[in-house]
Amino acid sequence: MINKILIANRGEIAVRIVRACAEMGIKSVAIYAEADRHALHVKKADESYNLGPDTVAGYLNAHRIVNLAVATGCDALHPGYGFLSENPQLAERCERRGIKFIGPSAEVIRRMGDKTEARKSMIEAGVPVTPGSEGNLNDVEEAAVLAKEIGYPVMLKATLGGGGRGIRRCDNEEELRRNYDRVISEATKAFGSAEVFMEKFIVNPRHIEVQVIADNYGNAIHLFERDCSIQRRHQKLVEVAPSPQLNEIQRSILGDLAVKATKTVGYSNAGTVEFLMDDNNDFYFMEMNTRLQVEHTITEAITGIDIVQEQIRVADGERLQFRQEDIRRRGYAIEFRINAEDPKNDFLPSFGRITRYFAPGGPGVRTDAAIYTGYEIPPYYDSMCAKLIVWALDWESLIARSQRALNDIGVYGVKTTIPYQLEIIKTADFKRGRFNTGFVESHPELINYSVRRPPRELAAVIGAAIAAHMGR
Repeated sequence: MINKILIANRGEIAVRIVRACAEMGIKSVAIYAEADRHALHVKKADESYNLGPDTVAGYLNAHRIVNLAVATGCDALHPGYGFLSENPQLAERCERRGIKFIGPSAEVIRRMGDKTEARKSMIEAGVPVTPGSEGNLNDVEEAAVLAKEIGYPVMLKATLGGGGRGIRRCDNEEELRRNYDRVISEATKAFGSAEVFMEKFIVNPRHIEVQVIADNYGNAIHLFERDCSIQRRHQKLVEVAPSPQLNEIQRSILGDLAVKATKTVGYSNAGTVEFLMDDNNDFYFMEMNTRLQVEHTITEAITGIDIVQEQIRVADGERLQFRQEDIRRRGYAIEFRINAEDPKNDFLPSFGRITRYFAPGGPGVRTDAAIYTGYEIPPYYDSMCAKLIVWALDWESLIARSQRALNDIGVYGVKTTIPYQLEIIKTADFKRGRFNTGFVESHPELINYSVRRPPRELAAVIGAAIAAHMGR
């Protein structure tokens, strides 16, 4: 039985895992760099250990993290997302030291992390993939020949990439030749590999992903899909579950494909199979994320299943508690990634001290956050500081409730994406449930929002002005 888990991550996902552990009667161990000394996950966990002054290296040191798990008497390790979550070496080290890794096997992580290998696996499984190179490209000349065969536009992608990095669209041969070395450089710096492959670029597709979970006994199910089409530079801004753009037949086909892919690669634990959907409503496999996703929360909202707790049970050797026919969805849910960024300044990160923070409440509203009043957002990590999750029985009610919740939440001291996301849900396209990955680019007017100052903030400004005048 798992009695103690080391959480090899930080921020809101670490807090999320701590909460799951607490409900299951499992002790949690947090790790932190010096910059995170006052982070919420450090305060919430049963135990916490300092990784030293380096802001990032500690979170990426698999050897040290696993040794710490052993030294502190942990039975298991949860990688969260980002950092080492899709690093097969971490899973291997856990296995060698007798620590249960809460995720798939190292072999599956390695196979699905290699985009060309993942494509081959899907072809074997009978899952449709976008036209592209059979393996990695040898040089730019080979890339130019292949691009002519499949037709522009094409996408150059880092084989070991992720998170929207190491990806370049090429609309002609000139752009292909100009971007080829850039992608190799980005891939080498970000992922330690210069391998690159090519896919046909599907213009303004819908980005649909399916949440799957499987045990170690060959059982696999899906928990329906999420629509992640609203993105900026391949970074998701808003996610919805289920997709308002699918009918029941499409939903069933996509779910079956995801489960088939999961079983074909021998997957266990929670994962996500991602697809692109073109204007002809055809689906193409994009990638499989061998970890928990940021947006797992909206799947939990529509199914009532705690995905993190299911991850822990599967890692502990239990069979799935549910069969596919047991899974029911109810209503719609949406997640807003609240980023500390200034949308009016090209989404430039806005790190600093949170002077005040108010979490929204009411029916169907959940906030997963790692911030609090007085917290200093460090400049070394991702800019996401909170996730606002809203659920309602129908699409129209979801939009109304989301608008209320976005107006309720208060994050002061830094710029955030909140006012921009408010503008997104007010658009006619969003209200109709019709959007694709080109949504942000096709709505440049959204950036012209005005920030409504609440009375308490105006009072604070007036008070500060009076105090400054009195001081003089």
